[in-house]
Amino acid sequence: MCKSKWNDVKDKLLLVEAWARDGLIEEQIAHNLGISVSTLEVYKKEHQEFSRAIKKGKEISDIEVENALNKRALGYSYVEVKTTTEITKEVAADTTAQIFWLKNRKPKEWRDRKDIDSNINVTGETNTKYDLSEFTTEEPKEMLRA
Repeated sequence: MCKSKWNDVKDKLLLVEAWARDGLIEEQIAHNLGISVSTLEVYKKEHQEFSRAIKKGKEISDIEVENALNKRALGYSYVEVKTTTEITKEVAADTTAQIFWLKNRKPKEWRDRKDIDSNINVTGETNTKYDLSEFTTEEPKEMLRA
């Protein structure tokens, strides 16, 4: 039976947190620790301190990325210091960052795809239900006009 590497891993919790903060995925963290991904999953379940280290590292990184995205989306200025002069420069707002932000924060209003119910009940003599999902958006309108 294999000897558990937990004693070696628990001494590296600060490293685990740093690797997660730096963006390493769990497979890379497992490789760095010399354990398999399945062992990493077991350690996450059995040892709260290990799970917390990974989670804390990821949260720090996520917050830093969110802050950077927010700053880039809104634009900002900074002071550039040269040997003899100081110049204030401005970074324009980034529309790509704004779109990304809005699509993820307000998906109902900003996502590209809108859900449209294409099943239309046509009442009359036959009371038949037609599936119009194969048609373009305009074709059912034309059929109803006719």
